[in-house]
Amino acid sequence: MNNEKPHQQPQFDDTDRLAVDAIRMICCDMVEKANSGHPGGPMSLADFVYVLWTRFMEHDPTDPDWPNRDRFVLSGGHTSTIQYALLGLFGYLPPAEWQRFRQLGSLTPGHVEHELIGAETTTGPLGQGFANAVGMALAEQVLREKFGSEAVHHRTFVTIGDGDIQEGICYEAASLAGHLQLDRLTVFFDDNHIQIDGATDLTFSEDVGARFKAQGFQVLHIDGHDHVQIAEALESARTNTTQPTLIVGRTTIGKGLVSLEGSNKTHGAPLGPEEIRATKEKLGLPPDESFHVPHTVSERFAAARARLSGRGADWRARLASRPDHESLLERLSSQPTPTLPEALPEFAPEDGKVATRNASGAFLKAVADSVDCLIGGAADLAGSVQTAKFLSEMTGELGPKNPGGRVIHFGVREHAMTSICNGIALHGGFIPFCGTFLVFADYMKPAIRLAALMKLKTVFVLTHDSFFLGEDGPTHQPVDQLAMLRALPGLTVIRPADGNETVAAWRYALTCAEGPVALILTRQGVPSLGHTPESAFEAVHRGAVTLSGHDVKNPDLLLLATGSEVAPAQEAGERLRASGYAVRVVAMGSCERFEAQPEEYKNEVLPQSAPVRLVIEAAAGQGFERYAGPLGELHCFDRFGESAPAGVLAEKFGFTPEGIFKRAEALIRKTPARARALKESLSRF
Repeated sequence: MNNEKPHQQPQFDDTDRLAVDAIRMICCDMVEKANSGHPGGPMSLADFVYVLWTRFMEHDPTDPDWPNRDRFVLSGGHTSTIQYALLGLFGYLPPAEWQRFRQLGSLTPGHVEHELIGAETTTGPLGQGFANAVGMALAEQVLREKFGSEAVHHRTFVTIGDGDIQEGICYEAASLAGHLQLDRLTVFFDDNHIQIDGATDLTFSEDVGARFKAQGFQVLHIDGHDHVQIAEALESARTNTTQPTLIVGRTTIGKGLVSLEGSNKTHGAPLGPEEIRATKEKLGLPPDESFHVPHTVSERFAAARARLSGRGADWRARLASRPDHESLLERLSSQPTPTLPEALPEFAPEDGKVATRNASGAFLKAVADSVDCLIGGAADLAGSVQTAKFLSEMTGELGPKNPGGRVIHFGVREHAMTSICNGIALHGGFIPFCGTFLVFADYMKPAIRLAALMKLKTVFVLTHDSFFLGEDGPTHQPVDQLAMLRALPGLTVIRPADGNETVAAWRYALTCAEGPVALILTRQGVPSLGHTPESAFEAVHRGAVTLSGHDVKNPDLLLLATGSEVAPAQEAGERLRASGYAVRVVAMGSCERFEAQPEEYKNEVLPQSAPVRLVIEAAAGQGFERYAGPLGELHCFDRFGESAPAGVLAEKFGFTPEGIFKRAEALIRKTPARARALKESLSRF
């Protein structure tokens, strides 16, 4: 049902044309002054973006974070100057920042960044912004179903180019958007037929409109420089209540340039002072003045600012009569921090072995109904990664017949799934999560990286975390994925050692984390270490804890293990102590959390008095050298696995208690000779 008032068809005049020409040249001036950037795309986009921002988009320059604002995403982040031009003209951005484009510390970086007032997301890697926009539209739909259209009724607009269209993530995200009938999503395809290497027909010949139509979109074809056609298409998108809309705007890259209009040379390089001067003369703008805004254009934007200012305050005033208005405003304004139920799953040693993926599923089942800000699902693996436990009787599964569901079936679309969840997080009102096998983090990596860059509270549930996956073989057994994820600044990677630590990891992710968290979970059962909920949370929050051998002053050996390798390391430590060796065992669930601890604590867990260390993890050892030290060794897995039962593989590769015992004892025995050799080598410097 469409609750919006009829939209009066806008009128356009010579001032609108002058405004667009001025915007085009402001974009060119930014690139020219920086001697770096992409002028052609902003020039082809200028007409659409101008009509959208001045006539259709609901936003408030005096209240940039107004929760019910329309969202605008420039998926091709390299066309950032067009957004900076509009932000400056509407008062979100000091126009002086135009002159600092791409300079250190400016508010106008080379690609759009989320931290900028008026920017909804960080864009640059093509296709990411489009999938983010799908997530924003999805979040709006679910929130509208929950809180009503008087509270939530905004739209999401995203511009894309040929590069976005060619990225696989765009196809994945569009497929899901069409299936879910996200009717408040409007996409403008800047169809200028040019990319970096030349005309798009070098590599691209498909009918984009037919493709999106097959995916469930309303598809409209227009002249992307005709303001009336643009307005008519936006109105058609606004009144379609059953489909998202793709507007295919045939445009010209470098529109308006004297000699380079339509050329791929305008894509990624300054135009040169002669071309800019001649173009300004052609358009009737002062040829020797940079960043010029004609008086009539300035007045036009002042009137638009006046018309839009106060929209946020009016919205809040309308909600003031609701009994839940304070909590509603808080919920819609950011990513929430939930209050978890007191009764969370606990796992005792007598319960036997429990896979940490199952413990994660038990947690999700326990919080499904009470934590209504949690939303998410899996990439066609809900049963395997145990997100199927998140089945809320109150909301159920999201789909065309249930637009308010919080259980999302993403299908086999790992890349889009991750970026859509980022869009949900950027929108606000939810904490999103998504799940698949750890090995498929390769497909998710670009979007996980952006979640870390933007400090989004997104949770990645990554299961089947080692060669213990077994019979599926090396294609499905992760080797390098943990090292890859740990290399990302801002991502907290947690590999819990048992069920209680898994519950604690979820607690940390939902209530403490200030950025994204990756939960690395087992397929196979692991025994409970006997944690209380408090000690399990301490282990996760600290990143590493000493499990046994606390009273050993000068250990012969320190065993450091992660995840499913902690239990066999603990057993090996007991055997070593029974053999007369002084041994400590440390469980490291999160390198990032450990590195965040005070030096005093880190030295307590990994003391200088324990220089002989064996680091144990069934994955590539890259990054653990810093914990092993010069006298230690890595008992890791720097090769591809094999197809066989998990127990057989554990035996072969030495990840049983017996295998760890033998490796540890051999290290202890050869350490004196290695220590002397190290001392001699150091004395040479």
